Amino acid sequence: MMPLLAWRDNTCDPRVCSVKKLERFRMIKVHSKISAIPRNSLILDPTADQALSPADRIAPSLTALDCSWEALNTGIVEGYQRRRALPFLVAANPGHFGRAFMLNSVEALAAALYIMGEKNQAHDILSKFNWGLRFLEVNENPLNEYANAKDSAEIVKIQSYYY
Repeated sequence: MMPLLAWRDNTCDPRVCSVKKLERFRMIKVHSKISAIPRNSLILDPTADQALSPADRIAPSLTALDCSWEALNTGIVEGYQRRRALPFLVAANPGHFGRAFMLNSVEALAAALYIMGEKNQAHDILSKFNWGLRFLEVNENPLNEYANAKDSAEIVKIQSYYY
């Protein structure tokens, strides 16, 4: 089981925050300072140059950035070496249902877990949300293909078939 972490900048409503809900279930450790995230953690960063792939399963932990796009644009995670972007997937959360690349933090974590071979853990964290398992249904084909890819280059090639 992959340890889950999150850096949260408190810009979203805590009543609907997926990371806060996972924290209540003790499924994730949330940090308010980016410096508290271990330097060797795999950071899910939509601005990263490299796509996440099954080759990343050696990471000691997985970190979601639960923050605004403005925070990402400041380069706050530039010092982290293991930054990965997720490939093409479609959101199933109520706020962005059906929109490509508009995943919330729990969807991003679940997608990364699934791609890295932790399918049961992905299912477990999504099951805490009434819409959560729908994410796996909506993205079944690409997730399975991504999970069978060998590296980032193959992920990029596969995603080109979806958009």
